[in-house]
Amino acid sequence: MKNKLGLLPLVAATFFMVSGGPYGIEGLVQQAGYAGAVAILLVIPLIWALPTGMMVGELAAAIPAEGGFYVWVRRALGPFWGFQEAWLSLAASVFDMAAYPAIFVLSLGQLWPPATHNPYRVLIPVVVILGCVAWNMLGAKAVGDGSIVLGLLLLAPFGAMVALAPHRGIPTGAVHGTWYSGLVIAMWNFMGWDNASTVAQEVKDPQKTYPRTMFWSVAAVALVYIVPILAVGYAGVSSTSWSDGAWVSLAGGIRPWLAVPVLLTIMVSVVGQVNSLTMSYSRIPMAMAEDHLAPHILRRVWCALLLCGTIWILALSLSLERILLMDLLLYGASLILEFVALIVLRIRQPGLARPFRIPGGLRGAIAIAAPPCLLLVIAAVLNRNEKIGEIGAAPLAIGVAICGLIVYPLAKKLCASK
Repeated sequence: MKNKLGLLPLVAATFFMVSGGPYGIEGLVQQAGYAGAVAILLVIPLIWALPTGMMVGELAAAIPAEGGFYVWVRRALGPFWGFQEAWLSLAASVFDMAAYPAIFVLSLGQLWPPATHNPYRVLIPVVVILGCVAWNMLGAKAVGDGSIVLGLLLLAPFGAMVALAPHRGIPTGAVHGTWYSGLVIAMWNFMGWDNASTVAQEVKDPQKTYPRTMFWSVAAVALVYIVPILAVGYAGVSSTSWSDGAWVSLAGGIRPWLAVPVLLTIMVSVVGQVNSLTMSYSRIPMAMAEDHLAPHILRRVWCALLLCGTIWILALSLSLERILLMDLLLYGASLILEFVALIVLRIRQPGLARPFRIPGGLRGAIAIAAPPCLLLVIAAVLNRNEKIGEIGAAPLAIGVAICGLIVYPLAKKLCASK
């Protein structure tokens, strides 16, 4: 039990899997204004994050297996859909994990300009990924404990911003975007709760720890987004001053010396996110190998870590930009499968021990699943014209999903036990 994750380390790791701080939320203020941004950030946790957290709380407590959501879907819907769940999640990881180190490089480049030029702009992302893989070799507890330290470092400058911001009153101003663009930004910044489930066998008393982790993590992420936004707003900063990456200039506007600490915390955030997500994603091929849907060697955690790290390093050369809708579509498809698993298990295995149970029986489970699934459909429809280069994000996501259908029979045949 000494080497397992307790409540606080799991909350810290989950925080980085989902958020990693208020970075990425800047566009929401730009699109929706202060009032609209705060309203969205109050509503989204209730209809998007909290239902997902409750689903994770019930299933992780009932089935605390390594591999988490992959195991839930496989148990409820069979190996085919379990494989699709894993495929969608790992495919989404390529987009995320190729983007985070690039953010690290851009931030470092503001302090050390050579970082954005060859060979450093290539070597630094590789070092970030390999460093997090090496950190993960020390075990889940090392990642969780490290997340606590990184979280404190991350939040300190924002605590200073909140404390030092003058109170001039939130300025009025026109909204410069559409509410549904802000909706996608908020949804993207509140997704990933299920990632914490993949290390269930490395968590102390998972039946009690997971429900508590979901509650505290949702509350922490919401506060980390809302409080700094309100502090900047009350300082009299117009919403037109907000744009992606604006936290550095906003902090400098409050106190010039705050700009550098905030810039440094962007890099802290990237390391925390990559580190925690490396822990989460690496357990998926491990669980698949146990089910003979991935090479047997991946049952060893260090092999799974090296495989994931290698894939992400190769993906760096693709220069993939972070497209919110692309992430939402891939993640959303896997999330819908998880909610289906929640409902199917309620029907097929009513006697399954559920230390935490979503209230309301089967109807309660359906009611919890409905808002997130509906939001995903709305976000996809309203933002259907978003593109990656010349290719629409939706067709590209569908193509990635179809590849999973094709790969499954090959993986089943090649990795079958002999």
